Amino acid sequence: MHVPDGFLDAPTSIATGAVAVVAVGVALRGARRELDDKTAPLAGLVAAFVFATQMLNFPVGAGTSGHLMGGALAAVLVGPWTGVLCVSVVLIVQSLLFADGGITALGTNILLMAVTTVVVGWFVTRVLMKVLPKRVGTVAPAAAVGAFVSVPAAAAVFTALYFVGGTADISLATLTTAMLGWHTVIGLGEGAITFLAVGAILAVRPDLVYAARSVIAERDLVIKPKEAAA
Repeated sequence: MHVPDGFLDAPTSIATGAVAVVAVGVALRGARRELDDKTAPLAGLVAAFVFATQMLNFPVGAGTSGHLMGGALAAVLVGPWTGVLCVSVVLIVQSLLFADGGITALGTNILLMAVTTVVVGWFVTRVLMKVLPKRVGTVAPAAAVGAFVSVPAAAAVFTALYFVGGTADISLATLTTAMLGWHTVIGLGEGAITFLAVGAILAVRPDLVYAARSVIAERDLVIKPKEAAA
């Protein structure tokens, strides 16, 4: 989904850039509450993993590309604020050093892949964790669904931006069909990879998974009163 230079007009690119700057600024403040001695090293590993998966691109249409995004995975593992920062750093490096996504479209790409996927993926994951049984084992399936939904959600936001300020010689109907169709398929792969990655970490170190902290804390509160009564 890396948007190239010139795909959106200047006013739209400037607007998305402004939103991206604000989002990253807010994320910098929020990440202070999420990062600690455990999550800080993991954040670097998450960014490296997202970078590697996003470098595998295939064309979708009219200069855009499709690939795994990793926003939901980052949010579940290190928290939503830190997740925004992880994916944003990846996108900046890709744009400046690998010409993957336009420099003038950097704000657009951050809005789509670092903000939309994290927000949607984290929201869906949290909602499912509230309605599913309060067990550590439910975190991975919830994260998988969140990851799946986040990908076509980002494609839908891009389609809306194209409707507002698209400049490419392609009809909105054609672009919408290509983007939503391909990215629904990509979402399935993203959900599967997120499920496997989160599940693997939960199996050995559940305390490292940010989304599992509330479940672990609630479980410990239940166990301790029982131990005291015994």
